[in-house]
Amino acid sequence: MQSDVSWPGAREQVLALREAPFPRRAFGAGGSSSGPVRLDRPLSEAEVAAAERELGVSFPPSYRTFLLEVGAGGTGPHYGLFSLRRDKRGWHWADEFGFRHDSSLLDRPFPSMEERAHWEEDFDAREPDRKDFPDEQSYRRAFTAWDDEWDTLREEMIAGAICLSSQGCGTYTWLAVTGPERGTVWSVSWEAEVPVSPCSAGTDSVDFHDWYVSWLARITFQAYGGAPGERRLRPPAGRARPRGRLARWFGR
Repeated sequence: MQSDVSWPGAREQVLALREAPFPRRAFGAGGSSSGPVRLDRPLSEAEVAAAERELGVSFPPSYRTFLLEVGAGGTGPHYGLFSLRRDKRGWHWADEFGFRHDSSLLDRPFPSMEERAHWEEDFDAREPDRKDFPDEQSYRRAFTAWDDEWDTLREEMIAGAICLSSQGCGTYTWLAVTGPERGTVWSVSWEAEVPVSPCSAGTDSVDFHDWYVSWLARITFQAYGGAPGERRLRPPAGRARPRGRLARWFGR
């Protein structure tokens, strides 16, 4: 991940959406999917450093500078970014309803796709078979114990990641903060065939900066009159721009 990521004009561009002439094209009939356009205040360097110390992890550069320059949460892809906050219990991420997201495994290595696939295969292979038990009661006890392991396995599969936002219908976006995939964003849905999959542009994983800025370019284009689904989006000069593969996709 790049260490010199910055967000020129991004905060102003998001807040300007309040005055956009066609908000329904961007956000639907109800405005923003997460309510009125809003951004939490940016955090200070001291606050970000304190959160990192308490949580036991260094934030990826693109997310760290977002907290410093854009805001601690608010309007963003899907239903908006969960807010990084501090209360009497310490630093945590909370959604718009104040639900506190667990970060107890944040300092663990974020697993690779191969590791997660191996864990799932092993878990499925250990499913109890009724014919191996003398009676229904003993089978049900074994099955319940096996099934309960899934909750622990799910937590292990997203260790080392921050829950960033809700996509709706039980799907969430997570940001890897440890391991080789540090700084990239992932879609997590436990009902999907592949529960944890990268948010990607083609075959490439997408980092937090490009994920957010590509959304902002698209939503700005639509809010100012562009048709949804149109591909060649050009953010106004001087404003936040996507990089790399996404930059080519958005017409740069």
